[in-house]
Amino acid sequence: MRKSGILSKQYMCRGLFQRGIWFFSSCPEVELETVTVNVSIQDFVADVVSELVFRNMSQVSKETMFIFPLDFNTVVHTFYATMGDTRIEAMVLEKEEAQQLCKATSGVENLTYLQDQGDLWGPVFACFLGNLPPNREVTISLCYVQELTLQPDGAAQFCWPRELFPSRKYINWISLEEETSKSLHFGICLRSGHGVSHIAVNSSHTPLQYIAPDQTSAEVSLKLPPWMQDDLNFLVYYRGSPSLSAVVERRDPKASPGSLLGDTVVMVTLMPNIPDTVPNPGQFGEFLFLMDRSLFQDAQNTLLFLLKSLPLGCYFNIYSFGATFKAFYPQSVEYTQESMDNAVGSISSICPDLGGCDLLGLLRFIYSTPLLHGHPRQLFIFIQRKVSNEEEAIMAEVYRYRDHHRCFCFPTNSCDSFNLSQAMALETKGECVCIHSRMDMTSEAVKCLQQALQPLASGISLHWDLPPGLEVSMIRKAPEIIFQGHQSSIYAQIHGQAQDPEVDEGAVTLQYYVGHQSFEYTLRFSLSPSSDGRLPVHRMAMKHLLWKLAWEGTSRAEKDVHHSTVKSSLSLGVLSPFTSVVAVRMKQRDAWHHDSLPPGSSMSSLSCNLVPCQLLWLRGFRPGWFKSTKFWMVQKCQSCLETLDRKARDTEALTQFSASCKEWEPSPEDDTMEEPPAFNMSWNWTISPLSTRLCDFSGLRVVVALQKANGSWAPTAALASALGLSKADVEGQRPSEVVQPTAWATVLALVWLHQYKWKVSWSDLLRAKACRWLQDQEEVQLDECLKAANSLLGCFVEPSVFRI
Repeated sequence: MRKSGILSKQYMCRGLFQRGIWFFSSCPEVELETVTVNVSIQDFVADVVSELVFRNMSQVSKETMFIFPLDFNTVVHTFYATMGDTRIEAMVLEKEEAQQLCKATSGVENLTYLQDQGDLWGPVFACFLGNLPPNREVTISLCYVQELTLQPDGAAQFCWPRELFPSRKYINWISLEEETSKSLHFGICLRSGHGVSHIAVNSSHTPLQYIAPDQTSAEVSLKLPPWMQDDLNFLVYYRGSPSLSAVVERRDPKASPGSLLGDTVVMVTLMPNIPDTVPNPGQFGEFLFLMDRSLFQDAQNTLLFLLKSLPLGCYFNIYSFGATFKAFYPQSVEYTQESMDNAVGSISSICPDLGGCDLLGLLRFIYSTPLLHGHPRQLFIFIQRKVSNEEEAIMAEVYRYRDHHRCFCFPTNSCDSFNLSQAMALETKGECVCIHSRMDMTSEAVKCLQQALQPLASGISLHWDLPPGLEVSMIRKAPEIIFQGHQSSIYAQIHGQAQDPEVDEGAVTLQYYVGHQSFEYTLRFSLSPSSDGRLPVHRMAMKHLLWKLAWEGTSRAEKDVHHSTVKSSLSLGVLSPFTSVVAVRMKQRDAWHHDSLPPGSSMSSLSCNLVPCQLLWLRGFRPGWFKSTKFWMVQKCQSCLETLDRKARDTEALTQFSASCKEWEPSPEDDTMEEPPAFNMSWNWTISPLSTRLCDFSGLRVVVALQKANGSWAPTAALASALGLSKADVEGQRPSEVVQPTAWATVLALVWLHQYKWKVSWSDLLRAKACRWLQDQEEVQLDECLKAANSLLGCFVEPSVFRI
């Protein structure tokens, strides 16, 4: 989590690496004295109201600024700061008006200074507060709404940054039995129609107290901040294993019916129950490999293993990018023997490019291509160079299409785009793995491919059952796919007038497929829920509606709807592509809100009281890496191996292998067998784990290159040499004439690969393909083949090797 809180420009210092994102530390002289937070969590949405009191403990004034990290699932709708009788209040205006006011705002250079800090990255809410005199305090009031993430064990997770807990000196660490400390008041209210089961918190807290007989609501308070100054990690578990949850929120009585505020809004969270294994998955996906051309020398083996590990029936393409981008195929092609051979043979044609990095153009091109029905799109992005100043535009594109794809990102440790890579992966529910100079890129990429091949929910649809007279309009539609272990929240507007006022219950049914198996869940919900008037669901729905309008554009006939929606967003304080935030300094007694201004009044008359306040996209650089004894030992041991092995380098071994192949005279049977495609055997091979240095990677690369797209191996002389055998031995040890030569060669290669399973984990997918192919063959005689293979290779592999 990125850091947040009060900052001093004079004392801004280098930050700490936390969860992949750099941020800066708070000014030590401006301390957080008191924290009051009230959190209301209903299923997977949190409504947060907080008050933070900071004090300047130094003997001189401090120029301060408040920052708070954001993401696409968070809406900050209320902010004001109070210093004595002065109040600074943020408000949302239409973009053109706000931009004109910002031009006349003095001190904007403070935000520019913040934006250009080297250690900072990502979207933040920032407001310049001015000078804080010695021993004076500033009170920050911050309110926001946030969609919560689903954890693998089914919990909803809420986090609070450690920087926004009181300083240690203000905490009564001894009186642990007190309900709360004098400086910390942190209460959490939980509600769910499924019932609240239990919680898990990394902090001392009061017992969970149910306030409803059916245990659908409960309360808990923190006694102390988390130990060891960790971020607060609050997990709430609901009863059962719901695949569907709904939060219904009443209309704003002050708004006119028919508008978003004037109608009931429901937030439906989809959490499909996806089995770990599916007999006939039926769907394999579209796999797009995006390769930074500056990684050409390091990533060729990775591409080889990825291409060989793909399943038959999927679609794939390879893009190389630098100053420009280029595709192997005009569009994604089906994975067949021919397309795989062409791709493997074309890998060496990628030319190194040390120019720019047009990742934005490449992503826009990919997103503009139609999705392939039944083939979920998944991107594997290998990147080393910095993306200039296009991070915000890239993330906007990723966010727009986040329901249609998933990103697996592999930045190198020298990559200046690590933060961007992680944000792309998080937004699309993928993975980001930083590739260190001595880490194995191939291993990490194949692990992610294994994850990408897991079963998923597709064909998702929702069906509504509402009382007569009511209709539903989708604000955010259900995604086409949901990956295993993830959820998706959709929003719908219920409008109209029920014919029977006594009927106040509706239902929604979720239908989806996992492979060829269908699933269906129905959830009933009340249309007259209790309300506190804070409208958290309406705010989140408003945000999605505004982004939808921005992407789709509006026709002339829709201008009125567009204008009405933007006007409603101003009253809710929801930022969008059509609005911006400004802040006004005023006397406490003159505090007012923008929506209470008399008609026709102008903000320009108050431009002299404006203070810098914006949502910024900070441009930072790569994070540092912690050193560990374990990693140091691996490096030292590997250096020793390299020193001892200088006379037997991989390139020399490959040369010897090539020469030995030429000594064989192929038989007529071999002449009819298909040989592997052209393959550059001189590629560099960077290995990290100590154990993998003990493996014959020269032979491994050849064995991998010889595997067919269907998972089998042909009994060629090249395969025999790679296995360390002679052609005569391979033919002579075939169990019987009934066993096909291809099946026998596949068993040999499979047993040989299994010997190195503990050293080479990334061969799992290759072995699984081979096992599936063998199971589809007739009269293979696996037991006899395994016995003969063990004898020939001098090993003992059990029959479990053929299990998938």
